[in-house]
Amino acid sequence: MKLENLSPKEGSKRRKRRVGRGIAAGQGASCGFGMRGQKSRSGTGTKAGFEGGQMPLYRRVPKLKHFTLINQKHYTTINVEVLESLAANTEVTLESLLDSGIVTSNDGPLKILGNGELTVALNVKAAAFTKNATQKIEAAGGSCEIVAK
Repeated sequence: MKLENLSPKEGSKRRKRRVGRGIAAGQGASCGFGMRGQKSRSGTGTKAGFEGGQMPLYRRVPKLKHFTLINQKHYTTINVEVLESLAANTEVTLESLLDSGIVTSNDGPLKILGNGELTVALNVKAAAFTKNATQKIEAAGGSCEIVAK
């Protein structure tokens, strides 16, 4: 048995602290609140975040609409409508799009977005697809394959 393992008996209660009943009680005249000052007065204390009249931290910091993502994923994005110009049953990858000149810069892994219509069956290999893009590619008779980023 150690001192830190000791606890009061189950169901036991401490008596209420009787303040302001003389110095013999231990919490006499000022009831443990000290002599003077804002915290010694009756009523509630200051609200959370109060800094004595100084402009509080939550009002000093700028209010932004959103916080920037620390490890944001950057994709090379392309819409389904751009793939319409490709020949049927071709394999679409980021490298093939760069070679054909449809995509001019490699900004990260390829992501296919679902804007526009597609009537050509294509085998698309990309890092990510939107739900709408997957539906349009498969409705045209093509296939969607997710490759490692």
